[in-house]
Amino acid sequence: MRLRHVLPLPVLIAFSFPVNAARDLNQVDQLNQAEFRDLSEDLGATVSYKAVLPVAALGVAGFDLGAEVSATRIEHPSAWDHASSGTAPRTVYVPKVHVHKGLPAGIDVGAFYAAVPDQDFDIWGAEIRYALIDGGVAVPAVGLRATYSQLKGVDHLALNTKGLELGVSKGFTVVTPYAGIGRIWTDADPNGTAGLHGESIANTKLYAGASFNLLLGTLALEADRTGDNLSYSVKVGFHF
Repeated sequence: MRLRHVLPLPVLIAFSFPVNAARDLNQVDQLNQAEFRDLSEDLGATVSYKAVLPVAALGVAGFDLGAEVSATRIEHPSAWDHASSGTAPRTVYVPKVHVHKGLPAGIDVGAFYAAVPDQDFDIWGAEIRYALIDGGVAVPAVGLRATYSQLKGVDHLALNTKGLELGVSKGFTVVTPYAGIGRIWTDADPNGTAGLHGESIANTKLYAGASFNLLLGTLALEADRTGDNLSYSVKVGFHF
C-alpha cells in the first residue's frame, strides 16, 4: 500500500459523514448555565488532544506525520441544538493533520491542526512526552504525556483543554498495541455573556489503540473515553 494512497483516507472519511453537528454554534449566549456546562463538556471531549500514537520515544532522528479523523459521541444533543441554528446529530467528526518529532533525552513533542469541514471553527493542540521506560524486546515502553488544545472561532465561547496521561505500549513485528489513563481539564469562558459564568470541568480519560506498519506507512486505530464521551480515531501516515 503506497503512502500517497493511504494518507488522504481520514480526510475522505470525514467528508463522507454528516458533519453539521457544530454548524453555526452562534447562539451560545442563549443557553442557560446547565446547558452551557453540558456543551462545554461535550466540546472538551471533542477538542481534547488525541495522539493516536504509541508512547515509545521516537529518538533524536524520529519523525511522525499523519492525517487523522476523530469521531466523538455527543452526550448532550439538546444543548447543541439550543446553541446552534440546526439540529445536532450524535457524532462530531474532526479531521486533523498531526506531526511528532523526537528530541534528545527521551523527549518527544507533537502538534495538530484541525478545521472541521463546512464549519466556522478550528482546533489546534500540542503535546510534550517523556519516556519513563524506553522499552525493548521483553519490556514495554512507558511514557508521560502533557497536552494542550484550544477551540477557535466560536462566538461567545473560549475553550481550551489541558491533559496529563500515563501510557504504555509494546511493539511486536507489525503491530504495536498501547493504552493509557489520564486526566483532562476543560476551561470554558462565555466571553462576558450576561447570565453565564465560566465552567471548569475535570474528567478521567481512558484510551487504547494499536499502530500497524504498512510498508511505507502506518495505520493507527484508537478508542478514547473522556468522562461520558466516547471517541474513535483513525490515523494514517508515516514515521521513521
